[in-house]
Amino acid sequence: MPDRAPVVAVAGEVIIDLVPAGGEGLLRAAPGGSPANVAVGLTRLGVSTRLLARLSDDAMGRRLREHLDANGLRLDHVVHAKEPTSLAIVSVGTDGLVDYDFRVDGTADWQWSDEELSRATDSAVAALHVGSLAMMMEPGASALRRLVERVRAEVTITFDPNVRPALMGRREDVVSRVEALVGLADVVKASVEDLAWLCPDEPPDAVAQRWLMAGPALVVVTLGPDGSLAVGSAAGMVQRPAVPVTVVDTVGAGDAFMAALIAGLGRRHLLGAPRRAELLALDRGTLADLLDDSALAAALTCARAGADPPTVEEVRARVTPG
Repeated sequence: MPDRAPVVAVAGEVIIDLVPAGGEGLLRAAPGGSPANVAVGLTRLGVSTRLLARLSDDAMGRRLREHLDANGLRLDHVVHAKEPTSLAIVSVGTDGLVDYDFRVDGTADWQWSDEELSRATDSAVAALHVGSLAMMMEPGASALRRLVERVRAEVTITFDPNVRPALMGRREDVVSRVEALVGLADVVKASVEDLAWLCPDEPPDAVAQRWLMAGPALVVVTLGPDGSLAVGSAAGMVQRPAVPVTVVDTVGAGDAFMAALIAGLGRRHLLGAPRRAELLALDRGTLADLLDDSALAAALTCARAGADPPTVEEVRARVTPG
């Protein structure tokens, strides 16, 4: 590993979420997109983060750029796209759970080319995080997968399928793509809702065990109010509770969990291809600590509206109150 702090690169969509604004039928525009939320979560936790994204030059794209820049993201690898910004209309149930209605036809996020990704990583990058719609929607999905295949010998690959059934196509095709990416990844995180759609006939712990055998060093499943479970090559199965919180909504909670997981691995010097042996040897106690830290980040996000992951100061204040 280099002496300087390693960089995490995050590839994927940056969209506008139209979220409830309090009044009947009123909506407000908020930055979103699972990979973008992970990237913001990482920077707020003190991780140097490079965003690989295609941002429109329309009004909403400029607003997204301002938001990402204000959160300290490195935008030197962002593509100035001529296509419009993607939209998601968000509805929140009485239980805080959310549903999405997307407007994504012909928008900027899915038009990646190999040339645009040819200089995506360098010697400073220790990890590449991918997932969600960008890894499923063509033509960009194939270009991003080729990026993963090209750089996985050099960096840690983290993957979150973040399933969106309404957009991803036939379940059989999505399962094939997801499981191929699982085989390329070092760390995989999925939600219990993801697995219920991808693998409806298997319990989450069985899917995690099966995926681990496909190649990753670590597979994590978030279980909502029931906490999380993980299986590691050396640690075996570990299950941890959720952090109690009054839920406003669950927008971005899984992304905050993912960001905290990656940040925690980075703090423990477990990112980067030269650290694969140490990642494989992760012990039960360290894995439990990682899950607890990630659950706290998710809980703090659930306690406020929208995808608003916590800062490192907010996490420290909760861990050491007063």
